[in-house]
Amino acid sequence: MELFAWAGFLVLIAFFLALDLGVFHKDDEVVSTKSALKWMGVWFTTALAFNVLIYYGYENHWLGMGLADGSEHNGRDAAIKFLTGYVVELSLSLDNIFVIALVFGFFKVAPQYQHRVLFWGILGAVVLRVTMILAGTALIKNFAFTIYIFGGILIFSALKMLFSDGEEEFDPEKSRIVKLTRKFIPISPKMDGSKFFTVVDGKKMATPLFLVLLVVEGTDVVFAVDSIPAIFGVTTDPFLVFTSNIFAILGLRSLYFALAGLLRQFAF
Repeated sequence: MELFAWAGFLVLIAFFLALDLGVFHKDDEVVSTKSALKWMGVWFTTALAFNVLIYYGYENHWLGMGLADGSEHNGRDAAIKFLTGYVVELSLSLDNIFVIALVFGFFKVAPQYQHRVLFWGILGAVVLRVTMILAGTALIKNFAFTIYIFGGILIFSALKMLFSDGEEEFDPEKSRIVKLTRKFIPISPKMDGSKFFTVVDGKKMATPLFLVLLVVEGTDVVFAVDSIPAIFGVTTDPFLVFTSNIFAILGLRSLYFALAGLLRQFAF
């Protein structure tokens, strides 16, 4: 029965995204700071409302919530774990904002096209996260020591940050994703509006905007390796881990646009 809960959540997210791109942002336009702050409020309020649903769903075992192995067994614990996971994921995703800004700046992506890149980036992130979370849950269930490996990953990341001199600069052009893509997919020399693919001299080619999308997806993989093990330290309930992750990612996009105008002030 819990499968219906998963299916219902995925349908809910699909509805939100369709409403976002098909109604509120169907035209390519610059997202203002005021609009981004409003959407941040919308996503935050929606996440809190969903947490109320989590409480009653787990308390009354709607659609089998709280009955599966590894699930939280009462509404109070489930609600606390969801909110904790949401805050942890949102906090760990903040540095992702600055990397996205660097990528957009490097490839000179016009502000009116940035929303479309992040929209499709979220779709890829949903698929990536559900795959990693289900795999991580299966590993922990069958090999309990896996949780210590996840902890080791977090400690390694922390030490790497601690002893970093801060002088390393992120260069998207040197990333493996860019090199691999250029090797197998022809890239057009310039943008073609908001299109990911275009035709140049009768030959279909990917645009630099498609390259940007792949780099954004690649950075999400890197940050997911840190954030998902962190949430497994809060709860091993895959539904709570996944839903808190996705709500944080949905809010992250609005947070990026809210901070976009202030990024020049962040000297460090």
